[in-house]
This record gives sequence, C-alpha cells and structure tokens, in this order.
Amino acid sequence: MATSKKPRAKASKSPRSTGKRQCWLMKSEPDVYGIDTLEREGRTGWDGIRNYQARNFMRDEMRVGDEVLFYHSNAKPPGVAGLARVSKLGVVDHTQFDSKSKYFDPKSDPDNPRWVMVEVEFVERFEEELSLEWLKSQTSLNEMLVVQRGQRLSIQPVKPRHFDLVVRAGRRASS
Repeated sequence: MATSKKPRAKASKSPRSTGKRQCWLMKSEPDVYGIDTLEREGRTGWDGIRNYQARNFMRDEMRVGDEVLFYHSNAKPPGVAGLARVSKLGVVDHTQFDSKSKYFDPKSDPDNPRWVMVEVEFVERFEEELSLEWLKSQTSLNEMLVVQRGQRLSIQPVKPRHFDLVVRAGRRASS
C-alpha cells in the first residue's frame, strides 16, 4: 500500500524570514506616551494594541533591530516625532489581564494569551515634528499608508526608501 505524503507548509516569504530590512510607523498619543517619555525611559513595551492586524505585525513580522518612525497621533498637528527600534519580541501584553485597564480582555487566557507586544527603544527625537500635512505634500511619500485616506492602523509597515526620506527630512529640520 502506498502512503501519501502530507504537503509541506510553504516557507514564509515575509521579510522576517528573508532577512530584508524592515521599517515601521507606530502611533502613540503624545499625552499618553510620547517620544519625550520614551527618550526619558529609554525603552517601553508597546502595550494596549487591540487590533488583530497590528498585533499580527508585532507577533509575526517584526524583528529585533527593525526601525520605527515614532508618530504622534491625536496631536495638533499629528506627525513623526522621532525614531525608535524594536528591541524585544514576543512579550505578553500584561494589560489584557488587568481588569482595571482599559485594555482588559476577559476572553484572553493566561495559558494562551491573545495579545502580544514588542518592546521598543529610543533612538532619536526630531527637534521639529514632520507633520502629517508635510508628509502628504511630498509626492515621493504618496505610497506611505499613513498619508492615504482611511488608513488609521496604529502600526503600519513602511518601505525602507520612505523611511529614509522621512529620517533625512527630520534630521534636516532638526539641524
């Protein structure tokens, strides 16, 4: 009797598995946790994310060393405030188990947590933020998700060429 072989799972083509450079934009409200706080503390867990797509980016795609545009949302004006770097992966988001937290998830099981986070470390604060309006005015950045209508996700992949353009502009504005 012939035995059939089970099909093998295809190797992931994500940048995490291919070693390609990855960059991200991560949004935070400056009155909740801004770039100044990250600079003072040095690093933090990116907790409280309750969107599955954003969680999946942190869980499945991010790598230690990935570069991050730190974006102030719900600010006047919103914009890129500086840079961070992913420093730790696969951290269980403790806020899901804290019944006093606004991020409490009563359906999350401590033996199989639903929500994970990454840790990010401070890299650089821009003296002047690059506003969303400025980002939108740059035709070379028109493919960035943050400038596209309806893109509200708190964690977004950024193409390295867009990341580099934003960093150069942020450093010019700071000098």
